[in-house]
Amino acid sequence: MTVIVLTHCPVGLRGFLTRWLLEISPGVFLGSPSARVRDALWDEVRQHAGNGRALLAYATDTEQGYTFRTHDHTWHPIDHEGLTLIFRPTDRPTPSTPPRGWSKASKRRRFGGGGT
Repeated sequence: MTVIVLTHCPVGLRGFLTRWLLEISPGVFLGSPSARVRDALWDEVRQHAGNGRALLAYATDTEQGYTFRTHDHTWHPIDHEGLTLIFRPTDRPTPSTPPRGWSKASKRRRFGGGGT
């Protein structure tokens, strides 16, 4: 089983994928192509995605039973002791100075300030 999810991709790419896969929802394609066809489809998706994003998930003979690939996603797959996990970077910067109104003791504890 193979699933391809497209976001903000050209309409022509969606039309191309409907030759091989069934579009079950806008931008979500499902099918059971051979591994060779799946890899060829993924190469076409990566080449013609433009500014869009793409995700490929398919069944494999691994501990999880599936694997996936991403194209231009901010979330990235990483290997953690044989399991594929998603790394989601945080968008929030860590504050370098405490907000106003904190006590001196609280500032020292939280931000490592020196003596009294």
